[in-house]
Amino acid sequence: MRATYAEAIREAFEYLLDSHREVFVVGQGLWSPWYVGSSMNDLEKRYGTARVIDTPVSELATTGAALGASLCGYRPVVVHPRVDFMLLAIDQLVTQAAKWRSMFGGDVSAPVTIRAIVNRGGQQGAQHSQSLQSWFAHVPGLRVVMPATPQDARDLLIASVLCDDPVLYIDDRWLYEEQADLPPVGDLALAGQGPRIIRAGKDVTLVGCGYATRVCIEAADTLARDGISAEVIDLRVLNPFAPDLIIESAARTNRLVAVDGDWRTCGMSSEILASVAERRDAGAPALRTGRVTHPDAPAPTSAPLESAFYFSAGDVVSLTRRLCM
Repeated sequence: MRATYAEAIREAFEYLLDSHREVFVVGQGLWSPWYVGSSMNDLEKRYGTARVIDTPVSELATTGAALGASLCGYRPVVVHPRVDFMLLAIDQLVTQAAKWRSMFGGDVSAPVTIRAIVNRGGQQGAQHSQSLQSWFAHVPGLRVVMPATPQDARDLLIASVLCDDPVLYIDDRWLYEEQADLPPVGDLALAGQGPRIIRAGKDVTLVGCGYATRVCIEAADTLARDGISAEVIDLRVLNPFAPDLIIESAARTNRLVAVDGDWRTCGMSSEILASVAERRDAGAPALRTGRVTHPDAPAPTSAPLESAFYFSAGDVVSLTRRLCM
């Protein structure tokens, strides 16, 4: 079946609500395409408003209620239409859910899934244009996933909800129209998921997550016309971070570019480059590295400034060409 990224998310919700009675969805704007795009169209009509619950605007209350339900045998999904405003619930997620298993010696878990939507650009300004995955990947006990393809948008959501740990699932509206053929759907485990090579290459390793992976693919297409063979790795799971595949690829190509749609300082790009540098063989040739990120500034509002703030495949191509000279 061919589906868009948004339709794949909806298929995941259908599967979970059909197959697992302990699953329900709660959050603001769930009945409105204006809030969640086409990713949840008419689910409340099919499954009822007791399982697809549209709430008042209270990020803290909805997240806290879902966390409590997860401790009582349910597998709730909390939907935050903007990751920016999810920060109002950060105590429930970081101080409570992420610590539960550790504080109770592994005997009690909080299987709550937080779906946070990145919805930036369009001159929306600094308070509507964040992604913040690097923040949350820093937190022990909180799994963080960021799908870049329609199949991962579906499959990683299913795996997140069926995981016994709290999971932050971050999807990006800039990807909602991406299309792919999807295999049959089924139960999936999040354990063992991690980075994946989605395009083989021999001259340079490009690593991205979420929308940045799409940028890496576009850059690889352009570089191929220049005779530069780029290997593209999609992180998929940011926490727990598993760098082995990236290290192996960089050992073959001797060039590594980390691309991250977050700020530069203390971001995922830093973790990618540091992990490879720390574990690189002392006798290996010098590794040429670079990164493409957003600058360390709040997102601007004006269109001309936005065009300078948000990176493109051209930025990745330019950096890669310099590394390959």
